[in-house]
Parts: sequence; structure tokens; C-alpha cells
Amino acid sequence: MHFKLITALTEDSITDKVCQAARQKGATGSTIITSAKGDGMTQAKTFLGLNLETQRDVILFLVEEHLCREILETIAEVGEFEANPGSGIAYVIDVEDAVGVSHQVSKLADLIEEEL
Repeated sequence: MHFKLITALTEDSITDKVCQAARQKGATGSTIITSAKGDGMTQAKTFLGLNLETQRDVILFLVEEHLCREILETIAEVGEFEANPGSGIAYVIDVEDAVGVSHQVSKLADLIEEEL
């Protein structure tokens, strides 16, 4: 079985919604790193030297490659990444190998068989 890593950077207010939508499309779990900061094309607004930007979360999904595209598109749709610039981004990285996921393989095998 081959895996891909979807990384989504979202506003913390929509993290739960994105995770639930990904799970409905076949993601078996996620890892969330909270309180991330970053810059986009436009600088964050400040007020008296204080940043007014919202907190970001980094969400990591290790998913089976056949489910990856649908999960990625769902994340983008639910997070409104294309509709609202600055609301978040998501990207995919190939995973050469993974351990600790053998308990998920049988569940994923059944799910992938249904999808194909």
C-alpha cells in the first residue's frame, strides 16, 4: 500500500470542520500542530505594533494514494481555500515508507476496493 501526506494550513476556526470532511472521504486520522504563524503575499495587519492575524493550524493526514485527490479537493472546498485568498492552503507529498499503520491497512483495503 502506498501513502501520501496531505498537509493543510488552516485558520484554527475551521480545523475541526476540515478534519471531519477529510475523515468522511477516507482519511483515517490526523495530526494537528497548533499556533503556527506565517506570511502570505500580503503582510499581516498590525495595530500599534500588535499582529491582528488569526492563529493557524497545520493538519497532517497520512492517506492512501487512491483516496488522496478526493480528500485534497474536499479539504480545499470545505476550507474555501480558492474562494477566500488567505484562508489556507493544502499540498501533497509522496511518502516513501511508513511504519505504525499496519492496523489501518485492512480497513483501507476494504475502502479502496469499494472505490475502485
